[in-house]
Amino acid sequence: MKTFEDLEVYKISFEFTVQIFKLNEKNKINYNILNQLERAALSISNNISEGFELQSNKQFVKFLYIAKGSCGECRNILSVMARLEQINKEDYLSLKTQCLEMSKQLSNFIKYLNKSEVY
Repeated sequence: MKTFEDLEVYKISFEFTVQIFKLNEKNKINYNILNQLERAALSISNNISEGFELQSNKQFVKFLYIAKGSCGECRNILSVMARLEQINKEDYLSLKTQCLEMSKQLSNFIKYLNKSEVY
């Protein structure tokens, strides 16, 4: 792996972020909620890329944990949006599933990095 763009979890988080930013095109979402969701989604791929560029397993893992926390934040915000009926059920379930998958991949990647000497 030469760049963070090569990481599967980065690719997934990037596409998730794009979907989040397009979410308001078909929904009428409270601006404050949407803004927080957009920032949390963007934080996932930002932390993966920033941690990768530090070229230290210890630092990379630290940023991956932050990205994982942002996944949880996104799931919580999506749940609030669903309860407030500001997002349709199909979008909610799809985005929640993507968050869970990213979180799982981040956990596995953290375990891998903690056991390896890649950097």
